[in-house]
Amino acid sequence: MASAAAALAIGGLAVNPATGGAQVANPYQRGPAPTTASLTAPAGPFATQSVAASGFSGFGNGTIYYPTDTSQGTFGVVAVSPGFLSPQFVIQGIGQRLASHGFVVITIDTITIFDFPFQRAAELKAALDYVVQSSPAAVRSRIDSTRLGVMGHSMGGGGTLEAARDNPTYQAAVALQPWDIFANFSTVKVPSMIIGAQNDFIAGVSAHSEPFYEQIPAAAEKAYLEVAGADHFLGVGADNTQFKSAVAWFKRYVDNDTRYEQFICPPPSGPTISEYRNTCPG
Repeated sequence: MASAAAALAIGGLAVNPATGGAQVANPYQRGPAPTTASLTAPAGPFATQSVAASGFSGFGNGTIYYPTDTSQGTFGVVAVSPGFLSPQFVIQGIGQRLASHGFVVITIDTITIFDFPFQRAAELKAALDYVVQSSPAAVRSRIDSTRLGVMGHSMGGGGTLEAARDNPTYQAAVALQPWDIFANFSTVKVPSMIIGAQNDFIAGVSAHSEPFYEQIPAAAEKAYLEVAGADHFLGVGADNTQFKSAVAWFKRYVDNDTRYEQFICPPPSGPTISEYRNTCPG
């Protein structure tokens, strides 16, 4: 039995000891089993490199962070937008840290710092298209163009949700303290996490994050995390509660990695979380 199990494992299958049945292993699983410690460490298990975007159109400057590992196959791609008046610099730490958990990540400047969410949605799409189609060969050799995600802060968070609404083939979206007006997200089909800040007086959760969450259909899979005592600038910091949930969301839905469900469902709780709502992964 042991030798049969080993043979199946080598062939890309795993044996369920309880039933003796074979299950296809997840081809997108990357890295070691996650723990709270690994998700809140300053960096994940993958060493990374970076390269500046060049020859692009549809967004401002961009920086791509990618794992140096070539032994585990390709990686999903995530584009990250800053908020109103903010340069790319403020989100680059998020991009680098996310890449260290096994993603190719592009952080962008918007065309102007005044761009509204609908413009940032288009810029996020342009950034993903650039990485897939025109990025340096060292990057393109590491990506899986079918597994794409979007992320952003403030108006970039609003743009993230608009990008998810307008591109239903994306695998995941994480909106950090999103700000948007005159937008409706009732047709979103992409698994979406919204992270609000309890003391946000710029994109107050009652006017932005909470109604956005309620608009997204449950069938899409969604979560709303509200970080206790935090303000609007939570999204450009290194808050571990926010980052742990964001990584778990991308790993679960971009990588289909069910090892991360423990950080999503049942709902997490604790002194750093003032509210959490979600649909459990189906």
